[in-house]
Amino acid sequence: MIETLMQEVSEDLLVDSLSNMVSIQSVNPFDEAARPGHREQEFAEYFVTQMQALGLETDTRELVPGRANVWGRLRGTGGGPAIMLAGHMDTVGVPGYPTAFTPKVADGRLHGRGSCDMKAALACYLEVVRVLRDAGVSLKGDLIVAGVADEEHLMIGSKDWGRNGPHADFGIIGEPTELAVCPAHKGQYCLFVRTFGKAVHSSVPHLGENAIERMARIINAFADYNDELARRPAHPMCGHGTFNVGVISGGSISSAVPDFCQLEVDRRILPGETRERIVEEYTARIEPLTADDPGFRYEIVGGSIDTPALDVPLDSPIVTALAHAAETVTGAPAEVKALAAATDAPNMGFPSVLCGPGSIAQAHTTDEYVAIDQLTKATQIYLHTIMSMTG
Repeated sequence: MIETLMQEVSEDLLVDSLSNMVSIQSVNPFDEAARPGHREQEFAEYFVTQMQALGLETDTRELVPGRANVWGRLRGTGGGPAIMLAGHMDTVGVPGYPTAFTPKVADGRLHGRGSCDMKAALACYLEVVRVLRDAGVSLKGDLIVAGVADEEHLMIGSKDWGRNGPHADFGIIGEPTELAVCPAHKGQYCLFVRTFGKAVHSSVPHLGENAIERMARIINAFADYNDELARRPAHPMCGHGTFNVGVISGGSISSAVPDFCQLEVDRRILPGETRERIVEEYTARIEPLTADDPGFRYEIVGGSIDTPALDVPLDSPIVTALAHAAETVTGAPAEVKALAAATDAPNMGFPSVLCGPGSIAQAHTTDEYVAIDQLTKATQIYLHTIMSMTG
């Protein structure tokens, strides 16, 4: 039965569906106001319409104006786990990418913004439902297809999902993994470090206190932090945590001693590391700087980005089912590894594993694409997993 279903996957329908999705602009507005083309609303409306056409029970929860989570449910007969196929509807921006929303098929690839990150998986989910519907398959557990808002920025969509549902027993999120099964990734915790000084005219700097110079001392205090992190025990899949100085701002005019400077730093955290411990580590490096500078004032605030680490056990039913499905479809042992980037998965409120078409190396580029054969294989992997767990 599973093999027959996998043969019913239509490459043509996948290409048509993904092409339609790429042409709908759903760029994340980031810190700007949501507006047409820079929100999920138009894409969400399309996605809901497609789910309804396939016979799913649909619902929507607005998070902020123009930005909502949407989902469709194929109800099971009972006695099996509920499985969610989830993916984000937003994309990054398109500077320097004039053809971003004009889908193009060439050389076995479909090009366009969102083609791999991650509208490809959303197209696969619809094809999964179509195949099950046309074959008259009754699942034991519910199948939920979810479109999530705001993955590319603050993840308000998945954070809301974790609080309010709908919930499932297991989830698959089709981020571009080149069909690898990824049950783990590092988290991301970004904080602001601020220094303060005393503003005076730059012709008499000795009368002031330079906040930028104080920040320079802080930056130097972290010079060997990555070396320290690399000496700590590694996570078996995620490796070591890392630290990066990402954004700095301070001062207003060159003829004034600056009284304020701000640094935004990025810490990639391992499963088990806590926010509190990270702040303690930062403080331990900065506090000694105050010993020879009585006026040294600083603060650590945030976080501007706060995404937990993901660590689904390797013996979880969703991991083993996905790995078996990937091996069956590709004919090679499944690659089970950590994903490099942070995702919605740890926010969803139930064990969620990453596995999808496309390469993370193509995401966010000015020539984004997905291999069409991976669309077909990903759909077959999802079908195989669902049928083996709840068919």
